[in-house]
Amino acid sequence: MMRIISQILSIIITTSVCAKSQTSDSWSNFRGSQDLLGATRVNFPDKPKLLWNFQAGDNLKSAAVIANGKIVIGGTDGTVYCLDLKGKVVWKYKTENSIEAPALILNNNVYVGNLDGNLYALKLKDGSLIWKYKTDNQIMGSANYWKSGSKTVLIVGSYDYNLHCVDAETGKMRWKYESDNFINGAAACFNGKAIFGGCDGFLHIVNIESGKSDSKINVATYVAGSCPVSDKAAYIGDYDGKFSKVDIQTGKIVWSWENKELKQPFVASASLSGDKVVTGNRDKFVYCFDKNTGKLIWNFNSGNRVEASPVIIKDKVMTANMRGDMAMLKLSDGSMVWKYEIGNSILHNPAVIENLMVVCALDGMVYCFGK
Repeated sequence: MMRIISQILSIIITTSVCAKSQTSDSWSNFRGSQDLLGATRVNFPDKPKLLWNFQAGDNLKSAAVIANGKIVIGGTDGTVYCLDLKGKVVWKYKTENSIEAPALILNNNVYVGNLDGNLYALKLKDGSLIWKYKTDNQIMGSANYWKSGSKTVLIVGSYDYNLHCVDAETGKMRWKYESDNFINGAAACFNGKAIFGGCDGFLHIVNIESGKSDSKINVATYVAGSCPVSDKAAYIGDYDGKFSKVDIQTGKIVWSWENKELKQPFVASASLSGDKVVTGNRDKFVYCFDKNTGKLIWNFNSGNRVEASPVIIKDKVMTANMRGDMAMLKLSDGSMVWKYEIGNSILHNPAVIENLMVVCALDGMVYCFGK
């Protein structure tokens, strides 16, 4: 009886976690949800086929996002590309510097930052400029958002050490929160809080309404990735090769894991579904842990450095490495279901919607796989 109850609870938890991640036709930020879970419950084939590819004008270091039948990607040539689901160009918008941060699609608008430190708001329909907001250094991480009443704000970090809160409609600053070093990743937005790790080695928890710090937790050295948040806990990989679960209420580290022999950096952001958390490391491995205990469930040797964040698709995990190998693994045991060799470095996770996946390679090629 207890085993049956446990199975039922696991199903409920998995469903509730993934229900927050996205709709079946939308992957509107680079991790699919405000809490950056990197998980989805959409249907996707075990043996996907290459449907089309598209050559951008320069390298692609950012992830694609998808909403309302449109795919948006930023390139190092400073161009924002908007494609339809068949890979045809809908519009382009040229900024003045390289784009390495993934875009955010929200309310039929596109929000994307570049290495000039500008955050652009563009119309999804035609790419026309709505407003431009200036920070004092480069933007490397995606913007996120929070809605309270009728007001929607954008949350974005900069190498000017600040987390910026910007009115989504007007582009006016609401507040700035100063950290102690560069902010490289995106902030998770959860229960009215913005939660992020930075190059200062702290996990920052900021009240989105006031811009004031709720707490500042000393967790690690340099945190390059973004931190998914679930059940009042954040999951953080750091540059010293440690992966940790942090209780964001008590400020305590619940558990930590490290490969003491290799100690390579965790650059990828983790994915969560049910009781499992999956991440990748520069030591070439993809790791799956029990999110409650920190026990290592399985690992998978991808054959090259893993900097792209994994994506959990129901009971599968989509991964990619810096050699350009994509692999779909079983979430249960890490065994490989499907593999495709792109042949060029993949720095960011794919965008996944119903029966369709879009991934960008460093050589400027966009690939679409699906049914």
